[in-house]
Amino acid sequence: MQRVQDKVVVVTGGVLGIGRATSLLLASEGAKVAVTDIKDEEGRKIVDEITERSGIAEFWHLDTSKEDEVSKVFADIARTFGKIDVLVNNAGISGVDKPMHEITAEEWSAVMEVNVKGVFFCAKHAIPYMQQVGGGSIINMSSIYGLVGAGDIPPYHASKGAVRIMSKNDALFYAKQNIRVNSIHPGFIWTPLVEELASRSAEGVEAFRRQLDRLHPIGHVGEPDDIAYGVLYLASEESKFVTGSELVIDGGYTSQ
Repeated sequence: MQRVQDKVVVVTGGVLGIGRATSLLLASEGAKVAVTDIKDEEGRKIVDEITERSGIAEFWHLDTSKEDEVSKVFADIARTFGKIDVLVNNAGISGVDKPMHEITAEEWSAVMEVNVKGVFFCAKHAIPYMQQVGGGSIINMSSIYGLVGAGDIPPYHASKGAVRIMSKNDALFYAKQNIRVNSIHPGFIWTPLVEELASRSAEGVEAFRRQLDRLHPIGHVGEPDDIAYGVLYLASEESKFVTGSELVIDGGYTSQ
């Protein structure tokens, strides 16, 4: 079933983990996918993979913290594919894991530049193209830590909380223009980044994963596709009555 047939979708941070799964799934469901990331080699590889599967995709190098770059890349995407229907604001970083009183201004700002300003810049420059076609869907990747605290990574929590409220506020601004804005809140997802953290842990990968599994009532961490299917729903017309909402995909984590 082609659930997003002929929609033009921009995916930021689109080459690894959740971004990669999202790019592959949306392309398989008929979207024309603009894969964007700072990782050029991986970006070209995923476009080749999509093309080999008879999908449509192109790669653009994009640092979402730089507004001029966002503006130029989005204009080129619109020229290439003719429009922009969907924006998946997935690019993000975790930042330093220190108590608040030990974090420098530079460390704090580094996270906000990507996780908050990057979401702002991409939405700002996608919305005019959505207005041209009479609507669209913006999907902002927040986190369970945009809903609850965990006693760690203060800049990350602050940034993801900001994304949550930005999504609701933008949903109100643009509802009458048929531009929907929603946030997704993943639990722990087994991505290459998490696996790399596990490989560096003293207890080893298997013990690290078991520890993460125990945090989720469902008994295990998630997979990138678990989140990608949520993105697909919000990108499709199946969610035409959904805006300003939080899609929590966390194996029951925030129910505790």
